[in-house]
Amino acid sequence: MRIGELARRTAVSERSLRYYEQQGLLTAGRTPGGHRSYPESAVDRVVRIQELLAAGLCSSKIAELLPCIRDADGGPSAAATPLLVTELTRARARIDGMIADLRRAREVLDGVIEAASSERPLPGRDAPGPGQPGSGQPGSGAAPPALSVSAPRREAGTPAALR
Repeated sequence: MRIGELARRTAVSERSLRYYEQQGLLTAGRTPGGHRSYPESAVDRVVRIQELLAAGLCSSKIAELLPCIRDADGGPSAAATPLLVTELTRARARIDGMIADLRRAREVLDGVIEAASSERPLPGRDAPGPGQPGSGQPGSGAAPPALSVSAPRREAGTPAALR
């Protein structure tokens, strides 16, 4: 199949497909006219590359791992080594750290949303009534009190890439 068809079938740009080829992630034959020609199995290969990129692996790491993974189902190939398990375990740990950071960030946002949407006074403050100075209401002449929000704390095990 030609590059345009592979791009259409995988929802990946032609430019990305050429990049994958340049990085050694994807191979293409050539027609007599010099056009790229991909086998049917290239669809599964591109899907696998996209999954690994979405998991946060860089193209050079993917190039190391692809020989150990079957394109069709993502299972280990006959060439799989302990390297595959080690690298994928590290990638999973990194993703777990990112998920934990995102959960903490969501908790902070939830607190801000609750405080901003609540008509209750914030702890330790007397909230002025509507239209009174400090209420933030039109005609009050003052802005509402500032919210104090702390940033999510990072655990000691957070990967360096996330610090």
